[in-house]
Amino acid sequence: MQEYVGARSTAGIDAKQVDAGLRAHMNKVYATMSVGMLITFAAAWAISGLAMDANGQLTGLGQALYLSPLKWLVMFAPLIFVFGFSAAINKMSAATAQIVFYAFAATMGVSISSIFLVFTGFSIIQVFLVTAIAFAGLSIWGYTTKKDISGWGAFLIMGVIGLIVASIVNIFLGSPAIAFAVSVIGVLIFAGLTAYDTQKIKTEYLQHAHMGDAEWLGKAAIMGALNLYLDFINMFMFLLQLLGNRE
Repeated sequence: MQEYVGARSTAGIDAKQVDAGLRAHMNKVYATMSVGMLITFAAAWAISGLAMDANGQLTGLGQALYLSPLKWLVMFAPLIFVFGFSAAINKMSAATAQIVFYAFAATMGVSISSIFLVFTGFSIIQVFLVTAIAFAGLSIWGYTTKKDISGWGAFLIMGVIGLIVASIVNIFLGSPAIAFAVSVIGVLIFAGLTAYDTQKIKTEYLQHAHMGDAEWLGKAAIMGALNLYLDFINMFMFLLQLLGNRE
């Protein structure tokens, strides 16, 4: 009887340790993501300020970023960056991966800097708050739900690939109808990914918690932050296309 009580007590202590570790892990994920968001919007605001003069005209930097062939590099640099980062992270230390993530966040800021020239500041703030509330609700649901939503992954990734292809095609077509459809579907897909990625981060931690691999956990937190960061940024951009007021 004493052995049973002792085993149950030990199991309780282990469970508490895992729960505490999970909370710390999730806090690190959200903190890293938040710093990345801050870097992105600070970079976007700074670049947009340098891209336009006091008379509302594009400066040399603005013309280079938004009108010259360099705009294609600016547009696709984050996509290339994130694929390269995801492929190389296993070869990096956790500290290096965190620095690279912040560099990626800055690159994303340069890429989306034109929103401060296209949309009013008030609508950007408004859509950001709407996105933050929606993201928080979806992430909390993904963390707390007992439902296994891992099966959503393949469908949602296929949807992201479809969105990328449709967006690239519409760069040349310029169809408002396609742009509207892409924005609506994009919001739904990245809303689903927010819940899916949150549950995945939690599940992966619980599967590896007993291994005690601090380096793996550090990189897992950064990859989790990257995934949730991308979910937030994309949901924000699609909502901005739908709800934002243009200058």
